[in-house]
Amino acid sequence: MKTALQIDVSFEQILSMVRQLPTKQKLKLTKELEKEVTDSKLTRLLKSFKTNDIDIKTITEEAETVRREIYDKQKH
Repeated sequence: MKTALQIDVSFEQILSMVRQLPTKQKLKLTKELEKEVTDSKLTRLLKSFKTNDIDIKTITEEAETVRREIYDKQKH
């Protein structure tokens, strides 16, 4: 059984702790924070494109149309 521990820590306290870390751990923390921000941005971007207005049949038809146009241009 796990027990969650919650403590109130200010940003300044966290920053102070981070500054005490060795360089390797600071770099690792930086990478993890960048990954989290990137994941968050990607999630928001994907949500902005999510729609129920289009289905796989419509996508396939559009892809075939584009392929046909490209093929026709290459023939001429």
